[in-house]
Amino acid sequence: MTNLFYNLATFCFLVAFFASANLPKTTQAQTINAIENNPSLSAQQRKQVKEIIREYLQKNPKDIIQSIQTMREKQKNKAKNLSQKNIDIYKQQIISDPTSPIAGNPKGDVTIVEFFDYSCGYCKKIFPNLKRLILEDKNIRFVFKELPILSPQSELAARAALAAWRQDKKKYMVIHSEFMNLRGRFSEARILRIAKSNGLDIIQLKKDMRSSSMNDTIAQNRQLAQKLNITGTPGFIIGNNIIPGAVELETLKKIILDVRKAKTAG
Repeated sequence: MTNLFYNLATFCFLVAFFASANLPKTTQAQTINAIENNPSLSAQQRKQVKEIIREYLQKNPKDIIQSIQTMREKQKNKAKNLSQKNIDIYKQQIISDPTSPIAGNPKGDVTIVEFFDYSCGYCKKIFPNLKRLILEDKNIRFVFKELPILSPQSELAARAALAAWRQDKKKYMVIHSEFMNLRGRFSEARILRIAKSNGLDIIQLKKDMRSSSMNDTIAQNRQLAQKLNITGTPGFIIGNNIIPGAVELETLKKIILDVRKAKTAG
């Protein structure tokens, strides 16, 4: 009898958890199927369990939801703590990678790192504010992390922008601005036309875009974003702060101010 109640309790918990959790349907189905085929439960017991589960879910939905919310919050905090730890581990790659373009004051007291995608509507929306911030705050060092995750066209644009940085660092911000202000889809012809109109060597640009070292740069940016739990664009790092999404200009200014105060206090 004790084993029966133990099996019933375990069964109820697992079924309730997997039925309520936001997991792939295949995983839920496989798990529930495995439990239902548990040899320690007879057909009659499985039938009884289903009735118990149905009744429990009807009477105690808040308990299950609360348990799952608590579990997810723990997972979220664990991921956040790991991301913060990785900021320290990969500090040099984040702020001093020579393959990452920079703007603003190269010796600025605060570094802002942006992970972005040229096909990202939010990245385009926030761009004027970022440009304004760089122009107004003469002590900001801005690092651009090309993170093409939305489409092959995004990667094509990222490769062209990074190739422009390699060819003539003064031209990067010009190309970046044109790509951010571009409406419609990117195409190689469109990208090369913009590059040519800004005086870049198209033959060299195409060669750099397709180089193995460019493959490495793109791959490293994606790996770095993953380690920092940056799963979308835009994503920012300011000091030890990871800020997801298109934040308001005033919010950015406040974070910058806080980072400067912390440096002074330290």
